[in-house]
Amino acid sequence: MHVLIIEDNPDIIANLYGYLEPLGYTLDVARNGNVGVSCATGSCHDAIVLDLSLPGMDGVEVCQTLRRDYRLATPILMLTARDTVHDKLTGFEVGADDYLVKPYSLPELDARLKALVRRSRNEHVQSVLAFGDLRLDASTGHATRAGQSLDLTPTGYKILTALMRAAPKLITREAIEREIWGDNPPDSDALRTHIHTLRQALDKPFPHPMLLTLPGTGYRLTVPSET
Repeated sequence: MHVLIIEDNPDIIANLYGYLEPLGYTLDVARNGNVGVSCATGSCHDAIVLDLSLPGMDGVEVCQTLRRDYRLATPILMLTARDTVHDKLTGFEVGADDYLVKPYSLPELDARLKALVRRSRNEHVQSVLAFGDLRLDASTGHATRAGQSLDLTPTGYKILTALMRAAPKLITREAIEREIWGDNPPDSDALRTHIHTLRQALDKPFPHPMLLTLPGTGYRLTVPSET
């Protein structure tokens, strides 16, 4: 597994090398955010381990740049001492796939990286999803409805992917939360906020809604003739 570590602390870098390399990992290191963006976009990696507290461009900006400007789909695990709910929500909102708080267990880091890569590879088996006039290309991170590009947040993109995989069937709130946040979902209002933001991009510019809420159960996509 080829992993990029964007971290400026030499002790942490040494610990990661000492534990992960004997397990068969190939590691690249970038010691600041600008170099991290260059390495992430210039080479192919299976996953990225990203610290938040970096010199120059911080980890949030790095993640946002990779997702928004470069449409990079590589799984990103944030590794940081920041442990508030707000910090975690910010990380997920800009496109992180997982969030591990220092001090952390190296075996847990290994397990989370493997799970992220496994999930990413499974997602790319079917790279183009289609439902009604909705199209989503996982290889480019680009989504359209009726040929019109949708301006999605990273979390909105993940929710839409889960909805399209399930369509036209219902997907429960719990299933969406697991898909986005794994075993560490934030408070119950977080998903509702992301669904609202997704609706603004997916439904507001069009005459008929596609995203339906089934109160107390979950969500599903419909084609306009069903609504």
